[in-house]
Amino acid sequence: MKKTVLITGASCGIGEAFARIFARDREGYRLVLVARNKSRLEALARELDLRFSTECIVIALDLAKPSSAAKLYQQLGHQGVEVNILVNNAGFGYYGEFIDMESIKLQQMIQLNMTTLTQLSYLFSQRMALRGGGKILNVASVAGFQPVPNFAVYSATKAYVISLSEAISEELRGANVTVTTLCPGPTKSNFFSNAKMDSSMMRGTKFMSCEEVAMAGARGVIKGERLVTPGMMNKINSVGSRLLPRDTVLKITKLVMQRSRGQA
Repeated sequence: MKKTVLITGASCGIGEAFARIFARDREGYRLVLVARNKSRLEALARELDLRFSTECIVIALDLAKPSSAAKLYQQLGHQGVEVNILVNNAGFGYYGEFIDMESIKLQQMIQLNMTTLTQLSYLFSQRMALRGGGKILNVASVAGFQPVPNFAVYSATKAYVISLSEAISEELRGANVTVTTLCPGPTKSNFFSNAKMDSSMMRGTKFMSCEEVAMAGARGVIKGERLVTPGMMNKINSVGSRLLPRDTVLKITKLVMQRSRGQA
């Protein structure tokens, strides 16, 4: 029987890259593609079926809504779909001064980046443990290794993802369920435009492609690695942020953000 990979946020960016990578894998995975944009998911499913004969289950669902995780889990249960690999990729950023942010957008980001991810990890890891094994990949960010002014809540949500994922990876070791955390840096996607951040602010920044990031994550989750940080500079930055005093890290990130806005 084919193994099933569930990918959230699969309609674009890193999530779409994950879908293509698993579709062309020699294992012949069945994919469950989840995102809000049904037409994009269906177009992707048709393409993957045509190119790789990949069986795709398309579920259009807004995972930023509080009941979405339970709804998704129940729907797959009713269809008799057992998830072998869960890729918690859905999430978004929100750039700006904390006190100027829209409350509803903050709530949606916290729900999607933290709460829904936690609920999906909880529900599917329970099922995996009962079956005797499974794999979870939670997409965080290098921003989660340090506080980031003007990305304060986003970086905090990703710090949560890293901490949660590392902790439960240890708890689930005896159940043969691995939990991998993927921490990409700047990536060529629609992330920054969706975050309302002017692309000119990232001038001079080296971006990785969605394919490169997703490939690193896919390899990591298959191997059962605990933490994957693609890109040498991202690795260096992540280590440095954990070794330097927190006050120093905060001053550095603030200075970087100010320079990106032309304020220094």
